Amino acid sequence: MTVSNKGVLLESGTNELEIIVFEAGTGLFGINVMKVREIIQPLSMTLMPHSHPNVEGIIRLREEIMPVIDLAKAIGFKKPETPGRDKLIVAELNQVKVAFHVHSVSRIHRISWEQIEKPGKLAQGLEDMITGVIKMEEAMILLLDYEKIVFDLMPGAGFSSRQLEGIEDKDRTHKNLLVAEDSQILRQLLKDTLNEAGYDSLVFTENGEEALEYLEGPLGNTIDLLLTDIEMPVMDGHHLTKRVKENGTGKEIPVVIFSSLISGDLYHKGEQVGADAQVSKPDIGKLVAHLDRLLNI
Repeated sequence: MTVSNKGVLLESGTNELEIIVFEAGTGLFGINVMKVREIIQPLSMTLMPHSHPNVEGIIRLREEIMPVIDLAKAIGFKKPETPGRDKLIVAELNQVKVAFHVHSVSRIHRISWEQIEKPGKLAQGLEDMITGVIKMEEAMILLLDYEKIVFDLMPGAGFSSRQLEGIEDKDRTHKNLLVAEDSQILRQLLKDTLNEAGYDSLVFTENGEEALEYLEGPLGNTIDLLLTDIEMPVMDGHHLTKRVKENGTGKEIPVVIFSSLISGDLYHKGEQVGADAQVSKPDIGKLVAHLDRLLNI
């Protein structure tokens, strides 16, 4: 099954997304269609010595080699008692392709980011792995922090100081950045690497609504640049960018989209809502170069 991404591209900045709903163990989860390349039947795997216990092995899909992650095991859920509808969800996260082994795939839902709530107590102890909860009429669907799951298994998939090699040493301490990023692990990685580059005045928010409230609040005029992810609960990065650019006081604030979802179509969508620059995760070196350019450093 090849996943078509055209459905979510009808209009820019609508604050909507499409999710694929699936079961992993005894839980019901969703993943953004834009992260998914295809859904396939399980393939024969090659076991890898000394691999992480949550990695079942590797597969060859056409000409690409990728790891297979036992998703239920990675989040501490038991496997279903009656398996048989297992699938592999092939996803691309931060320029890394992986296959998530799940136990069934049901359907695609179109929803608004406003329907997605913060995990809170609903996540039942999985707060560090859950980015949002969708309350549907028939069930609650959990959105996982897939970047964190991959990073825990493959630390090299994140940002590192090596990516800052070649970046010119400049005084960046006088610039204030507002960062909207829902992933806890990516917020920390961004903080560490941007601090190392010299950007040490950072304000973090967990979604677009919080970022917009900050910009419209008493400290909003202290912000020199907004850095935002795309995929966030309550308000996504495209809708946030559109709102900031439509706001009379926010038009002059540069907005940089930093996301694993920067594809050809979504890059065009970012342009439509007025983004000043767009960078694919995890290219932190390119990100710093754009920040320096937009902030005249």
